[in-house]
Amino acid sequence: MTAPVRSFDHEFAPTRIVFGPGRLAEVGEELARLDTSRAMVIMSGHAPGGDTVTAALGDRAALTWHEIAQHVPVDIAERATAAARDAGVDVIVSLGGGSATGLAKAVALELEVPIVAVPTTYAGSELTPVYGTTGGQRKRTGSDERVRPRVVLYDPELTVGLPAAVTGPSTFNAMAHCFAALWAPAGNPLIAALAADAVRILTTSLPVVMRNPADLDARAGLQYGAFLAGTALGATGTGLQHRISHALGGRLGLVHADTHSVVLPYVVALNAPAVPDMVSRVRPYLGDDPGRALWELAARIGLPHDLATLGATDEALDGVAADVADTPNPVPASRDTIRALLDRAYRGCEWR
Repeated sequence: MTAPVRSFDHEFAPTRIVFGPGRLAEVGEELARLDTSRAMVIMSGHAPGGDTVTAALGDRAALTWHEIAQHVPVDIAERATAAARDAGVDVIVSLGGGSATGLAKAVALELEVPIVAVPTTYAGSELTPVYGTTGGQRKRTGSDERVRPRVVLYDPELTVGLPAAVTGPSTFNAMAHCFAALWAPAGNPLIAALAADAVRILTTSLPVVMRNPADLDARAGLQYGAFLAGTALGATGTGLQHRISHALGGRLGLVHADTHSVVLPYVVALNAPAVPDMVSRVRPYLGDDPGRALWELAARIGLPHDLATLGATDEALDGVAADVADTPNPVPASRDTIRALLDRAYRGCEWR
């Protein structure tokens, strides 16, 4: 007997996806499609594909911005917004990881101009309306459809040079999106199917890439998985996992993706007993204990497995627990529950 399909709502987000090796050269065509002509290009000075973007845009690049930092500090966002306003930009092209996308969102929120996002990691934030800035040791986030990129251009060739120390945690960031979508109240059968398939392709492609970083097919698999994961997150929103990672980033300045590779197994283990459908959907790829399987995957490919290694202090975790306590979650997220979870993640010894 098949399980009943529960009632749900779903809206398709108005984002155009351009996917495939070599397609970065089409970025100028995407600006023309949006009927824009004065672009702000946000990219680090060493971003892969920077020369291609510059050549493709030509004189449509009104401003190039290189000052980017993780967690989008408020002061950088304010300076970038002022520069974009002075340059009269009517579109933003972001080239890079989640920090470049995040800065583009902060500027777009103020100027109400579209974003063409070109991700070079597997963050997935390019497919969501979620934005955030950091100031005073706190990361403040929100959701606004004005910051959801209008076009996302995925070119796996841009990720071939991504170091293993970034590739692994960034993929865990994408997987965090999948699990959030699998237990979110706003989830639905379509999103659950996307998230589960993302878990499949991310968990199978990641070990291949870690062994052979130049494997373009496996890199394309990771980007496709990130696309599915980001789509799922964009439909359901964030939850406890992201609240913890944002608090660790805001309070301690920890790298966002690294915190996911450490904390995700513990959050999945916490919620698994309360979300049997999630366990069932990922069982073909992670077995009956998905939290343990994620922890073992991270250990097998050499990722940091404890918050102490990332630079957290035990004392600071009290504040993190207070920040995220009572976040809606399948298992009630009391302060004591979160503090106990963080203690296990701090020591990294749950499944030794």
